[in-house]
Amino acid sequence: MNRLTPGRRLAPLQLKNLQGASVVLPDPSVAFIHLQFRRFAGCPICNLHLRQMVERVGELRAAGIKEVVFFHSSAEAMRPYQGDLPFDCIADPGKVYYKRFGIESSWWGMLHPKNLPAVLKGMTGPFPTHLSAGGEAGHAGMPADFLIDRMGVVQACHYGSYADDQWSVDHLLDLAEQAHLADGLDDAPQWVSRATR
Repeated sequence: MNRLTPGRRLAPLQLKNLQGASVVLPDPSVAFIHLQFRRFAGCPICNLHLRQMVERVGELRAAGIKEVVFFHSSAEAMRPYQGDLPFDCIADPGKVYYKRFGIESSWWGMLHPKNLPAVLKGMTGPFPTHLSAGGEAGHAGMPADFLIDRMGVVQACHYGSYADDQWSVDHLLDLAEQAHLADGLDDAPQWVSRATR
């Protein structure tokens, strides 16, 4: 698959979120879009991660970051888990955009021992979820993160090598700060975070 790299300009996209509202990429009304590709709707790792982001949504917005989150599940499967999130959540059960952005699947990535703490916490925390994919696109999808500026240029990207391999809120805020400090977003230095194996 063709993976994105920093410096690449994305073609405009017009999407619909779970509520049926239009979501456009790039979005000139915000400094950045953090484009996240999660896994299936009931994934305990993904939902734990997103709930942690909800707790810090004020910080993200203050940094000019808008969250857009894809799942390879149907809108119907997503609503019980992601329907109340303060982010634009996009259903992509056919993995159309996963393929476009070069996001892969890996059974080893799903079985990686580094996933276990997040799986257990996600299944027993205040918003417990389960491992059932509910007939969706399966368990083997890997996560990915992209920081995209208002011109549609990829400022940073990360392709996870296991299911819990994603940007933390602190790392995302650091990336946005680096881009804010650069002389103009179009000329900002680019970087790629490397997956930890």
